[in-house]
Amino acid sequence: MLLIAAVMAALFCFVPFASMPAEAEGLAASSIFAKDAPALLILNIAIAALLLIIIFMYKNLRMQMRMTVLSIVLICASMVTSGFFIAVGFEGATPVLFGGIALLVLALIFALLALRGMRHDRKLLSSMDRLR
Repeated sequence: MLLIAAVMAALFCFVPFASMPAEAEGLAASSIFAKDAPALLILNIAIAALLLIIIFMYKNLRMQMRMTVLSIVLICASMVTSGFFIAVGFEGATPVLFGGIALLVLALIFALLALRGMRHDRKLLSSMDRLR
């Protein structure tokens, strides 16, 4: 689940998350990518890298769970930041729901599912410790 969330966060950097309508005749509508907002680009690259690092923290389940919660918070921050850029940074832009916004929502869902699996594993490990 974490790998899928990392892929979704990385794909957000290459998919348009908003579009600007054509203002004058002859001009085509333009798409807004994460590279047009450097803070958003850096944030999503950091999220993808963090999610990849979390995969290899399987020996320390508590730390893995804490870092997963941090990545969930960062994904939510990325959603808020992209909404801020759509509302203030690029006035008149409309969000592309089945583009970048959907990728962030999917990354959040998969990170939450991974956290749920980690909690299940933790309960299983604690029940095994009681049997010893």
